[in-house]
Amino acid sequence: MSARIRLSDEVAAALSSGAPVVALESTIISHGFPYPSNLECALEAERIAREEGAVPATTAILDGEARVGLTPSDIERLATERGVAKASTRDIGTLLALGGTGATTVAATMAIAARAGVRVFATGGIGGVHRGGATTLDVSADLEELARTRVAVVCAGAKSVLDIGLTLEYLETRGVPVLGYCTDEFPAFYSRASGHPVTARVDEPAAIARVLRARDDLDLPGGEVVANPIPPEHELPSADLEAWIDAALADAERSGVSGKAVTPFLLARIHERSGGASERANKELVYSNVRLAARIAAAYHQR
Repeated sequence: MSARIRLSDEVAAALSSGAPVVALESTIISHGFPYPSNLECALEAERIAREEGAVPATTAILDGEARVGLTPSDIERLATERGVAKASTRDIGTLLALGGTGATTVAATMAIAARAGVRVFATGGIGGVHRGGATTLDVSADLEELARTRVAVVCAGAKSVLDIGLTLEYLETRGVPVLGYCTDEFPAFYSRASGHPVTARVDEPAAIARVLRARDDLDLPGGEVVANPIPPEHELPSADLEAWIDAALADAERSGVSGKAVTPFLLARIHERSGGASERANKELVYSNVRLAARIAAAYHQR
């Protein structure tokens, strides 16, 4: 492991003993929710991981150091400090070299977690091909990281503001399996269904762990998407959601928002139009994903 990555004592002990560890991203803290919701969500995600018998490894870059496993004060810093960079894989080297601080995206968290030896990661939703991406080529780095980095990403599908069909086509082309947990259909973040099938349905965490070990045994490149639909009681009505998304996309175009600012902008607009319902749904799907990821990690480490 690189000397530029520092593990918390708790994470280091768990990895050394073969105990289950679950990586958690930090973009959701600095760029996902307003304070204090961001702090509450991050601490609750860690609590759930521990409740399920796994060690949480929240990942970030702090003062030029890649960290896997944060203290409560580190998490509070990310929740309150202004100017924290949104760090994707391309930004890691720059932040490390220049002493910067960044909240890691799905892609950056995967890259750092893999080098630390963490096999399972829980997030909200993965990035993907943006609507209109066939012409703009606006494609999240998450997809390329999934194609090359051996980390299983437990998520509620792709964010609903994306082109889910093209996202799944991209993953298929790059050889990334999409496993539906207790579902035949790929979820769409706030919605349990997208109209698109998964690669395979898997109904038990232990079965998902067997898939991971089989891919390990063959030294297959890349990771896996574990698609876990939002709990039904927290799903948002699809008709309302599409109306909010259309309005948010129009707002983004009028405002000239582009690049990595697009998704946070859209999610903020949806939050406003939903009267806060989207934020509550977002938290609940994160908690559900952390719980499943911890169970997968526990099964994976049972040899």
